[in-house]
Order: sequence, then C-alpha cells, then structure tokens
Amino acid sequence: MIKKAIFPVGGLGTRFLPATKAMPKEMLPVVDKPLIQYAVEEAAEAGIEEFIFVTGRNKTAIEDHFDHSFELEATLSAKGKDQALTMVKGMIHNPGSVIYVRQQQPSGLGHAVWCARHLIGDEPVAVLLADDLIMGASCVREMVEGYRGGNMVAVMDVPRDQTGAYGIVTPGDDDGRVVDVRGLVEKPKPDEAPSTIGVVGRYIIAP
Repeated sequence: MIKKAIFPVGGLGTRFLPATKAMPKEMLPVVDKPLIQYAVEEAAEAGIEEFIFVTGRNKTAIEDHFDHSFELEATLSAKGKDQALTMVKGMIHNPGSVIYVRQQQPSGLGHAVWCARHLIGDEPVAVLLADDLIMGASCVREMVEGYRGGNMVAVMDVPRDQTGAYGIVTPGDDDGRVVDVRGLVEKPKPDEAPSTIGVVGRYIIAP
C-alpha cells in the first residue's frame, strides 16, 4: 500500500502573476477551497496517511491552512457556527502526519522530490501537483488500485493542437486502464507528437 504523498509547493507561480505575487499559487481559491486542499483531499481519499510538503519562501500560508487557528475556532464556537467549526477542524490531520521540507531554491520537480528523499525510505510514494486540479473521483486512488510496481504517471487524451503544452508519451501495450509508456517527449509540436496522450500532475514513484 502507498501511504505517503509528496506535494511540491515551492515554485514561484510565475504563470499566475500578478495573483501569486503575495500568495502561493497553491492557495488560489477554486469555488470555496484552495487548490492545495483539493489535492490533499484527493490523496486522503486514496488512503494516504503521511503528507509531505516541499515548500519555499513565502509559503507559510500553506502551513497555516492545515494547522489550528484557535482564535477562529473560538469565534465560531462562541457564535454557534457549528457547521463551519466542524469544517475548519476537519482540515487538521493527525499530529505528525503533515511534514514540511524546505526547498531553498525552486529547481524543478525532480529536485523537489529529491529534497524529501530522507522521508520516503524504501517504499513507493505518490506525488501530486496541486495546480493540476482533477475533479471527480480520486485520480490517485485509481492509480493506487492499479499499481503493480515500478513508476506510474496519470495521463489524459489532449487535443492534437495542444500537445505543445504537455509531456506526451509514446504508448505501448494498453489493457484499457493501464498503458505501458515506451517514451516521453516534452511539449512536442503537434506534427511531431508520438500520440495525444498527455501527462497529468499525478505520479507514483518507486524507490
């Protein structure tokens, strides 16, 4: 079973400027929740028990979001707002299950995962990119259920004219649920793409 997940949240969020100048991109709201909360809930639904955030400068809002806010809780309790109080307390995970690792400089996804290496040991780990918002059933849960060892990545079919925005895989055998990956091309031109199967920000990485 896969019980640990890494959330690389140390990036600068330059694609979302100016909204991310003073706010982590992972805290940008979608309806009534920030992006990072959707990712954490998706991981929890998949049975993840240990949540590892690889952070950077100006990311303390993420830590605060998943911690107690005693003043807020006291205010909600005093005003009888029990539903809101339950919701706020429900975001708090078991003590010791949330870990923060500092990435001194944003050096890419691989480096972020490397920064958490000492927390992983010899077991496979899930990696979730919060800015890839996936609605519906837990993508990570489906991956965990279909995992048979090795490395795994979530994919989706993309329009041919949008292959330049994705990593595109060269597919192998396909059983209808899991596709063997024979190769990967980063952001190819439409006429050079080996397929229209694009990588999504959900991974399972073997030790």
